[in-house]
Amino acid sequence: MTDPVLHRYDNRQDLAEALATGVAAVLAGAIATRGSATLAVSGGSTPKLFLEHLGRAEIDWSQVEVTLVDERWVPETSERSNLSLVRRHLMQGPAEKAHLLGFYTGHDTPEEAIEELRHRYCRLSRPFDVAVLGMGTDGHTASFFPGAGNLDELLHPQGHDEVAAVHAPGAGEPRITLTLPMLVDARFLALHIEGEEKRTVLDAALAGSDVSEMPVRAILGATRAEPLNVFWAP
Repeated sequence: MTDPVLHRYDNRQDLAEALATGVAAVLAGAIATRGSATLAVSGGSTPKLFLEHLGRAEIDWSQVEVTLVDERWVPETSERSNLSLVRRHLMQGPAEKAHLLGFYTGHDTPEEAIEELRHRYCRLSRPFDVAVLGMGTDGHTASFFPGAGNLDELLHPQGHDEVAAVHAPGAGEPRITLTLPMLVDARFLALHIEGEEKRTVLDAALAGSDVSEMPVRAILGATRAEPLNVFWAP
C-alpha cells in the first residue's frame, strides 16, 4: 500500500485549476505516447468547476474517450443524470470533440442492461489514463455505498466484471458503476473533495479499515504503483 498524497488548496478555484492542469497533462502525454487517452469522471456538484476548466484545455480532444465513474439509472433528460452534467460542464469548447460514453441504455433496470454494458466497457482501453473520484459524507465513492447488497463484489480486487448494478439505502435511484479494479489501475487516480465536513470524513476513513462502513477505504488502501492523489480545498 502506498499512502495517498494530499494536495491542499486555499480555495476551490485554485483546486479546480490545478486538478484540470494535471489531468490535461496526463491526457496529452497519453495521446503523444499511444495516440489516444481515456478519462473517467464523476458526477455531483463538486466537479463542475474542475470540469469547466478541463474542458478549456488545448489538447487533442478528438483522441480522448470520456466515460463516467458511475451513473444513476435515469435518462439524460433527468436533472439527476451524471451524463447530462458532464456534457454541460466538460463537453464545451475544445472538449466538445471528445467521445462521451454513458451508461444509461433505456432499459427499465440496470440489471437488464448489464451484459450490453459489460461488452461496451470491456472494449475500452485499459488501464484508464485518468480516473477522478468524488466522496460522499457517508464514505461512499463511485456507487460503492454502505449497505449495498453486492458491496463485496464491487470491491473485489480481482473481480472480472467491468460494471455492476447497485441498490443501496443511500443511493436513491438504482445505479450502475465501474467496479474497483477498473478504477484503481488508472495511471492517474484522484479523489476530489471539498469542504471541512468531507475532510473530516476523509480523516475518519484513513484512520480505519472497515470498507463496509466506509467503502472509500477500498480506494484509499488499494495497492498501486503510483499513489492516490487527494485534492482538497475548504
